[in-house]
Amino acid sequence: MTYHFIQIEDPETLSIQEGEDLTCGADEVVIDVAYAGINRADVLQRMGFYPPPPDASPVMGLEVSGCVKVAGEDSGFSVGERVCALVHGGGYATQAIAKAACTLRIPEGVDDLTAACLPEAFLTVWYNVIVRASLKPGETLLVHGGVSGIGNIAVQLAKSMNCKVIATAGTPAKCETLKRIGADICLNYSESSLTEQCQAQGVMGEVDVVLDMVGGDFEQFNLECLAVDGRIACIGLMRGGQSTIDLTQLLMKRATLTGSTLRRLTPSEKARCFEEVEAHMMPLVATGSMKPLVDRAFDLAQALEAQTYMASGSHAGKLLLKCG
Repeated sequence: MTYHFIQIEDPETLSIQEGEDLTCGADEVVIDVAYAGINRADVLQRMGFYPPPPDASPVMGLEVSGCVKVAGEDSGFSVGERVCALVHGGGYATQAIAKAACTLRIPEGVDDLTAACLPEAFLTVWYNVIVRASLKPGETLLVHGGVSGIGNIAVQLAKSMNCKVIATAGTPAKCETLKRIGADICLNYSESSLTEQCQAQGVMGEVDVVLDMVGGDFEQFNLECLAVDGRIACIGLMRGGQSTIDLTQLLMKRATLTGSTLRRLTPSEKARCFEEVEAHMMPLVATGSMKPLVDRAFDLAQALEAQTYMASGSHAGKLLLKCG
């Protein structure tokens, strides 16, 4: 079988190339890819703003679903098993290599499309919301970009923990979607200031954790809405990397502001998180308690079109590439 992958020719040009079938190490698997998740990191890589590490595949794509084609002798997997995985690049392809420690078996009854929505979002949400920001059952979580691939998973995880969830979106339709997946309060940032909306809802100064993927001018609001001992986990900068904040709020509220990117996690950190994800999040998918939002799937050859659609901000839910 010939291996096909998407190659970046320049920021505005992608092409499909061919190569030899992939091989893997003893602790890895080669996956025949059914679907690959599309993430903002892929768009930034194409634009030249997020270069892959030296040891990563230059091919875009951080998560896939499919079947094991080759199982390394120490991987613990068998050829033919249905899996989803976080990959070190290389997802926009018909085959991908994944570390066994970052590979999850797909529960029976869950299709490949749904499974491809899980690895990057699960790791991002678990590591930032649970590990770094220490969200606890019964607390209040604010999620910016609540209908994004990451945001909707954060909303659903928090609701499974009996947390109060506040989420932001930019249209009434997206706010309705947020209510449908369990958000208690939806804030439409296109209508009026988030501060005014929080005050009207009586939740200003009541938020324990903020999952922030926008940064920029939202950062001061994040501080203002926090409760004492509140935590902000910043994972994206869609509104820019520069922000002016009142540090008095940080001091008076004993607040914590933290940030991370997945590519900065060590292999052992990823492995530990995937063990926790398998134990605590995959059962929610297996029982149907958590259902990732999916906007649409594009063919592999439509990768540029798919990324352009993502950059427009029009989507609600995960975007995917059909690779197999």
